[in-house]
Amino acid sequence: MSEHHDPQQHPEPGDDRLLGHAYDGIQEYDNPMPRWWLWGFYATIIFSVIYFADPRQTFAGEGRVAEYDAEMRAYLAAHPPAPAGGGADEAAILAAAQDAKAVQAGGEVFAKNCAACHRADGGGLIGPNLTDAFWLHGGTPAAIYRTIDAGVLQKGMPAWGKMLKPEEVLGVTAYVTAMQATPAKDGKAPEGMRFSDAGATPPAGVTP
Repeated sequence: MSEHHDPQQHPEPGDDRLLGHAYDGIQEYDNPMPRWWLWGFYATIIFSVIYFADPRQTFAGEGRVAEYDAEMRAYLAAHPPAPAGGGADEAAILAAAQDAKAVQAGGEVFAKNCAACHRADGGGLIGPNLTDAFWLHGGTPAAIYRTIDAGVLQKGMPAWGKMLKPEEVLGVTAYVTAMQATPAKDGKAPEGMRFSDAGATPPAGVTP
């Protein structure tokens, strides 16, 4: 039977690193992190304090935040955002409206996202009737696309361009444009202005 080692009576190399307590008869060994790691850790703490203080802002220049803002302004000036409407022109929308697959795909997106406010046939519920000739925010294909893409938040119309893919927005626009050929039965009363080749005119008996 092996003799129990008592570090106090029979010290061995490394015994000076044994801690003064034990768990279930097992003594805990002091195994500190390497000095190079500790110095690196301390250096990161010192650096974080200096970085947070941003000495350049205090002693030389406007600081990193001002530099970032200036760089962002320069970038936006060189890369202006695309105008509302996502770059889809009327020719592209009309071409999609003649494409059965594009209209069908747009109809599926419409049924999932738009029918709750505009009715499945586009006749209008909370939102306006989309199958008549009257429009609140423009009745040209490009204007319809712009309304779907950018939304009209004050009227409760979400900006679907932030939630749908560009091809889905184009598909919904094509579907709504194609609706003009089949006005909904018992649709909601006209709202907005009539749009035709002759221009925009209000509904009968309504003064714009």
